[in-house]
Amino acid sequence: MHVPGSAPRLVASDVDGTLINSSERVPRRLREVIARLDAHGVAMALATGRPARWIFTVLDQLSVRPVCVCANGAVLYDSASDRIIAAHTLSAADMGWIVGAAREAMAPHGGISVAVERAGASAYDRIDELFLVTPEYVHAWDTAEHGVVEEAGVLAQPATKLLLRSDVLESKQMFDIIRPVIPENMAHVTFSMSGGLLEVAAPGVTKALGVSLLAEMHGVAQTDVICFGDMPNDIEMLQWAGRGVAMGNARPEVKGVADFVTASNNDAGVADVLEWWF
Repeated sequence: MHVPGSAPRLVASDVDGTLINSSERVPRRLREVIARLDAHGVAMALATGRPARWIFTVLDQLSVRPVCVCANGAVLYDSASDRIIAAHTLSAADMGWIVGAAREAMAPHGGISVAVERAGASAYDRIDELFLVTPEYVHAWDTAEHGVVEEAGVLAQPATKLLLRSDVLESKQMFDIIRPVIPENMAHVTFSMSGGLLEVAAPGVTKALGVSLLAEMHGVAQTDVICFGDMPNDIEMLQWAGRGVAMGNARPEVKGVADFVTASNNDAGVADVLEWWF
């Protein structure tokens, strides 16, 4: 495919389902084009729902150490210096209200369990202080990287992301039930996987916010930014960017807001576009 226009000056890409393949690898072709755009002075950033501690498995495959948008825009992380440079949080009071409203809405559908992500100061802070879950929380993926405390403790301090989990419904089903009961001026609700997990951030906190701050840091105009994504947590970013590109494997609602849709899935689609310029 040919995405028209001049070469971008900032490239921001989602990770899962976009930059990496099913083996969590960045294929050589894409690694090489990222190295070429870096050589041309073009800024590259990951824009992901992952916390900072989960991005080095990707960055270790690349030749760049950029400032990254983590936690769906709630965190800006300088991977070169291992420093959280900005964090937008939900207050403890708002999280308590949100959990109560979500639990009431989900009562006829198997209920919910909750967890939170906190930013810390470094990707290497203690994991059991960054990712806290309640004893009844059912993980959406296999992990031992968490602390377990009662719900009051989970919600006691501000967090960059509140996780609402169902082991009965899909994420889109949860979204359709919970989103209408959470005022937009209280929180932003989205999801990045299908398996019964909603991600809640402070109002207005999306990947678009994070990428816009990066563009400002790099002195890049909005029109010179290109973004890639595949899931609903990418929608605002694709809408904001001068050029928003949805992967061929993207959900329909993501394709619906994109300026372009790749013929190829995930990593191949990103390479197809960037190779037009680099």
